[in-house]
Amino acid sequence: MGRTVGEVARLSGQTVRTLHHYDRIGLLVPAERTPSGYRSYSDGDLERLRRILTYRELGFGLEEIAGILDDPAADTRSHLLRQHGLVTERIERLRALARSLELLLEADTMELNITPEERLELFGDFDVESHSAEAERRWGGCEAYAQSQRKVGSYTKEDWRRNQAEAAEIYRALADAMAEGAPADGERAMDLAERHREHITRWYYDCTTEIHRGLGALYVDDERFTATIDAGAPGLSLYLREAFAANADRRERP
Repeated sequence: MGRTVGEVARLSGQTVRTLHHYDRIGLLVPAERTPSGYRSYSDGDLERLRRILTYRELGFGLEEIAGILDDPAADTRSHLLRQHGLVTERIERLRALARSLELLLEADTMELNITPEERLELFGDFDVESHSAEAERRWGGCEAYAQSQRKVGSYTKEDWRRNQAEAAEIYRALADAMAEGAPADGERAMDLAERHREHITRWYYDCTTEIHRGLGALYVDDERFTATIDAGAPGLSLYLREAFAANADRRERP
């Protein structure tokens, strides 16, 4: 028996709206419809969805994925070999980026031009000194860290207020988009992802699409980031990863 769209959504971790979108664009069309007109997914559909999600994880756009999956010369083994090779390449790429990405945002605590009272008001019980020391140990030699340090060293209390307000607005808008079922690779989410990238560039360091894609992965891979991001909106870290990757794909197209 086939599976309903709700069951497939739960199994895959995708939203029902995303699966509907895949159906509309012909990327994942259910094998059957029930007499009542509801979608019914076969085992073959689930395998195609697994491949789609793997390619999405690797940063491919939906049109590219459709072309790959619909290649008549490709079989299951060729897909697995291709995906294994791409995953291996991505691992190496992420390792190379790790020093400049892992908790890089914590560098914003370096040499703040504010009083201890203002630090307490702005950051609460966040341990500025210990996180600053960790940031310096990990990324003291990378340009992004140095650039961030130069920028934040001159920020006043009011600068930090504007920074935090702007960031909160972007995260709130992304959480709302997720809650309302907007696809992570849709225009709304990608536009918000671009706002996030521009925010980092404006306040911290030049955030390229490659770095931004890596940050999205970091938000999921590092449990400290995941816990913070998902605190108010469970699942937001995953949504950000997908939105950042989709936006990177969009901006990297010739």
